[in-house]
Amino acid sequence: MSYALLKSIHYALALASIGGFVLRGAWMLVESPQLHHRLTRTLPHIIDTLFLIAGLALAHRIFQYPFTHDWLTAKILGLLVYIVLGSIALKRGKTKKQRGVAFVTAILTFAWIISVAMSKSPWGFFNTLVS
Repeated sequence: MSYALLKSIHYALALASIGGFVLRGAWMLVESPQLHHRLTRTLPHIIDTLFLIAGLALAHRIFQYPFTHDWLTAKILGLLVYIVLGSIALKRGKTKKQRGVAFVTAILTFAWIISVAMSKSPWGFFNTLVS
């Protein structure tokens, strides 16, 4: 598979992942029963697994690896933060306010991860603050 095609797949999966998260977050805020539908519970895991596999394949293709290249390490750590915040937003937050704050923070974390990928800097959009 060509690098360009793999990158396009990774980008499409990124959009599907964040789009699905935003939709599920909106459903959480309005307490929609759609949030508990079987497809809503399983499809995000499939999309996110494929997204991660495509990302790992891209890293392998360009010979850059987490814990060797700081920007990829930052993306992996950001991904872990995003997963925890997403879990709080959609399931584990005790109040709607906690879930809402976690939801917005998760979206900002996802945006930061994208900025890290685009800039190849572990600081992402914070780069202007540290330069």
